[in-house]
Amino acid sequence: MFIGIDLGTTGVKIILVNASGDVIAKTTESYPLSMPKPLWTEQNPEDWYNQTIKGLKKVVKGYEKDIEAISFSGQMHGLVILDNNDHVIRPALLWNDQRTTQEVRYLNETIGTDVLQQETGNIALTGLTAPKLLWVKNNEPALFQKIKKIMLPKDYLLYRLSGVFATDVSDISGSLFFDIKNKRYSQTMLDVLNIKETQLPTVFESYEKVGHLLEEVKNILQIHQPVKVIAGGGDQAVGAIGVGTVSPGKSSMSLGTSGVVYVATNKFQVDTQSHLQSYRDSTGHYLMMGVILNAAGSLKWWNEKIFKEHDYDKFFEELNYTSIADSLYFLPYLSGERAPINDSTAKGMFFGLQAHHEKGHMHRALVEGITYALKESFDLIQNLGTQIVNIRITGGGAKSAIWAQMIADVMNVDVEVMSIDEGPALGAAILAMVGNGTYPSVSVTCEKLLQVKETFYPIKDNVALYEKKYNVYKKLYETVKPLYNII
Repeated sequence: MFIGIDLGTTGVKIILVNASGDVIAKTTESYPLSMPKPLWTEQNPEDWYNQTIKGLKKVVKGYEKDIEAISFSGQMHGLVILDNNDHVIRPALLWNDQRTTQEVRYLNETIGTDVLQQETGNIALTGLTAPKLLWVKNNEPALFQKIKKIMLPKDYLLYRLSGVFATDVSDISGSLFFDIKNKRYSQTMLDVLNIKETQLPTVFESYEKVGHLLEEVKNILQIHQPVKVIAGGGDQAVGAIGVGTVSPGKSSMSLGTSGVVYVATNKFQVDTQSHLQSYRDSTGHYLMMGVILNAAGSLKWWNEKIFKEHDYDKFFEELNYTSIADSLYFLPYLSGERAPINDSTAKGMFFGLQAHHEKGHMHRALVEGITYALKESFDLIQNLGTQIVNIRITGGGAKSAIWAQMIADVMNVDVEVMSIDEGPALGAAILAMVGNGTYPSVSVTCEKLLQVKETFYPIKDNVALYEKKYNVYKKLYETVKPLYNII
């Protein structure tokens, strides 16, 4: 048996699978999200560990003797800092935290985007780890001086479970202090951040063994045999494994809290316009991706905060009673935005409201707006010379056939839904299998274990109508942008 752990923004998902890829047990354990100020997001890393242990107890029960290896997927770009006694110094700053506007400006303008791209392949964005370190240095200097270890969220779990201070190439690629092309820390960026390599974890490939489960953890779980701990990776790279997007040109789309368009490549390619992010993946190759900050996050805001409802099946069903031809639009910039505008001040909005509009029309506009935002990154990737012929979707949004069809129509490509819908948690379990030696490579494992359940094909009339609406959508941001600083 193999365990995959996916450390998400709202909870940790843990699955137990056998060598055939069958999901034997699974659980999701939630933890709170703190927003001490507008656009700030923090979590207590101790909550991650406690809820992971709680979930592990559930999934291993009855299978304790069968566990061979464990691996991870995790929310990227977060900042976890420990002191000399391995105590967490302050709450973790998360991927969608937007407090680092000044630090990003300093990195991009004073240090310069040319230097950043040369050293890391990317420019500074408010969500990345390096600007967070600068923010702590600038705003909490006493805490900054106490830092002994700097790690990413899933690496904190790895450390607590194995005792090994380690990370992987895919997750550390999003730090903005890792030289992705040469697979090493960038001394230039470490100097800019005033940190030392001794404060940073050892870097492994995602499928490499870093150590074994600690005895104290095994005792809690009533496991007696050695259990290998495999490095794991960032949630997007590992989620791509979970749907089999592991060979060059393959594309996937994550419809989680954030939204991601992802394409696997066999060479390192930098988007000089800096709309897209270029990282190492979890298979030994590379990836390019465009990230929007609110995908299913927008749906959660709309349903649970505005209407106090949790029935997402009903939400999507109401779209059936509205028309694609309706001219209502939604900008999903609820937390600023990354690709392609990289604007932390961007605001969300509905545009085109009229007296005949009902809740269902706004539901449709919301989902269409998210899909158009993802299409902007989809188009950018294709414009760089990568021809995408189909997309495999994952995340909570992948459960909706209505949304899957909309993506096929808006992107004008086939959309595939996988038979096992466990996303990054399954990808982590696959990494555990490869690291254990059960399979020779990630690609071989995916080929043997993963199957497409359903394919959605573009509908010609819908494609033409969505194209017209998309062209209107693209004009909205630039039109309203001058108002952001006066509201």
